[in-house]
Amino acid sequence: MSEVISRTSARVLLIDPAARILLYRGRLLQVEAPRWAWFTPGGGVDPGETPQQAAARELREELGHAVAPETLGPLVATSEGPWSGGGRRFFSRDYYFLLRVNALDVDTSGMDEEERAATDRFHWWTPAELAGPAPDGEEVVPRELGSLVARLAAGNLPASPIVLPWHLLDDR
Repeated sequence: MSEVISRTSARVLLIDPAARILLYRGRLLQVEAPRWAWFTPGGGVDPGETPQQAAARELREELGHAVAPETLGPLVATSEGPWSGGGRRFFSRDYYFLLRVNALDVDTSGMDEEERAATDRFHWWTPAELAGPAPDGEEVVPRELGSLVARLAAGNLPASPIVLPWHLLDDR
């Protein structure tokens, strides 16, 4: 049996005054047949980084939006679970931070070639869009994001991080 590789990621819930959240459409690669899904900005935590530092770095790289790590809001949710890719097995732990923004112009010039190839577009999702099914059978990652965004947009911060369901089945 192959070794399971631990992976930690830091992600940001960017919410504007209209209670919309910015998501990007990208390839869900950790499945047998890659498909499109909608994700929050973020990515892997590098060695020596805190999750807040990684989240700030990822915002700069993926969106061209520079923030100091300490300006990120609180850790509001986590999600964790197994996945496989490239013949390897992983266990991921995702940390979600809140960041309220008034406006944001997306600049993807900081993305690497792989990120650019796997990212299709960005969209500000309204609460109504999050409450309904995603277009074309695509999924929104993480699951139950809509109810969390509604809660956060209403100013109701959880006392401790909410645990969101993992979005992938273990395909060992």
